Amino acid sequence: MKPLNKPYSLFSALWSSSSYYSVLILVFVVPFFVISVLVCTSGSSSWTWRFGNNILETDYSSSLAVSTRSRPSQVLEAAEAHHINSSSSSKPNETTTHLLPHQIGEKQEMVWNDQRLGADEVNATSASAVTIKRYSRLGKLEANLAGVRASIREAARVRNLTSTHEDPDYVPKGPIYRNANAFHRSYLEMERLFKIYVYEEGDPPIFHNGPCKSIYSTEGRFIHEMEMDNNIYKTRDPDEALVYFLPFSVVMLVQYLYAADSHNTDSIGRAVIDYVNVISDKHPYWNRSLGADHFMLSCHDWGPRTSSYVPHLYHKSIRVLCNANTSEGFNPSKDASFPEIHLRTGETKGLVGGLSPSRRSILAFFAGRLHGHIRYLLLNEWKEKDQDVQVYDQLPHGVSYESMLKKSRFCLCPSGYEVASPRVVEAIYAECIPVLISDSYVPPFSDVLDWKSFSVQIQVKDIPNIKTILMGISQSQYLRMHRRVKQVQRHFVVNGPSKRFDVFNMIVHSIWLRRLNIRIEDQVE
Repeated sequence: MKPLNKPYSLFSALWSSSSYYSVLILVFVVPFFVISVLVCTSGSSSWTWRFGNNILETDYSSSLAVSTRSRPSQVLEAAEAHHINSSSSSKPNETTTHLLPHQIGEKQEMVWNDQRLGADEVNATSASAVTIKRYSRLGKLEANLAGVRASIREAARVRNLTSTHEDPDYVPKGPIYRNANAFHRSYLEMERLFKIYVYEEGDPPIFHNGPCKSIYSTEGRFIHEMEMDNNIYKTRDPDEALVYFLPFSVVMLVQYLYAADSHNTDSIGRAVIDYVNVISDKHPYWNRSLGADHFMLSCHDWGPRTSSYVPHLYHKSIRVLCNANTSEGFNPSKDASFPEIHLRTGETKGLVGGLSPSRRSILAFFAGRLHGHIRYLLLNEWKEKDQDVQVYDQLPHGVSYESMLKKSRFCLCPSGYEVASPRVVEAIYAECIPVLISDSYVPPFSDVLDWKSFSVQIQVKDIPNIKTILMGISQSQYLRMHRRVKQVQRHFVVNGPSKRFDVFNMIVHSIWLRRLNIRIEDQVE
């Protein structure tokens, strides 16, 4: 019996057949040639961002484009997406950026789209057609902010006077807010995401310090609160920060560097220039955004002048100023107004509260020195001329300033040499309706608060008509405004340590809103 033939083996044939080289070419060389052709011809295809039903064309030179030389192996799972307005802006406070879509997780799907198929025919689930974009740390932060903007816009559509969001401490409600629901949503997102890096360069007393018992107390109190280790917004990792604080005090710069009566502030300007040069040389963050995600804070009248020595600080950075004067360069879309609070003892004890409306016998009250042309007009018109409108440049001996506030219905708050006045907060503390008399002043937190609902705003030209205007406010309207002043107090009270929704957190929220107005991207090498 003949033995059975061994099974035919391709591999053994290759080694034994005389056609070895022909088969080798067939198996290895031809497929290699076909693959090379496919890779070369793929260069004519385009990359597109796909999220939801939107496809945004990108260019290889864009910082958002994915390089074909490095293709991550993982495939992104489906993520919720929001429509984002990616149009560029010519506003001086915005950087030129690409707005990233909202992300869930750390990756963004990117689809390779063959132009022959058309965008709508792309199969995003095919492993051979899908690659991903890994965000840088900055990219991830910007993607999160894109989602925040969308959530706030959605909340703003709810026009109820009461927020629909739950909160164990306080639920914003009532006409004191422009939109209670949008404010509350924004505040909760701030607590969840906002991180601030405080530069450590510089030594006290000019840096990391400020007055806490003076007319400039809000400047010192903010610096002190911001640098506390238990501050929920402070981070020691600059890469996770959304904004960067320049912790110099203009009050201290003036105290230590200004030559009295010289009217020359160049020494102050040089100190700020040197400081910005130090942090821009040592850290990459200032140059990355040209200062757009940095902020300074000053309650001194010379805060705007001090910032002008560094053009990008003046034009691009977030300037948090008591002297919020639009006629002197204050830009409400990037700069934030914050209240001037005169804490003589460093505390608000005894300042908050006042008599009931029925016991307030004085229609309007003001006491203050001649300090600028508006006060000159007020004193000239009303000083010692009417018992209903009591205006003093100096109170009679034995009369308490605080007691006069607490028994007046309306408290006159004229600007001095600069637009801000501590009398605005003094009136709110005393539950007296503030009467703002100024030109070009942006009141604190006016993004959130509707000042017309709890204050009276009188133009300078109407100073002679103050009594007529105030007498024209009905009793029922006055009572409503009085209740609203009591409600809004919580946003102006200074606490140590800070409490939710108090003045410190409202200042931080104003900075948070300005950061939402800009988009920062990594520099393209």
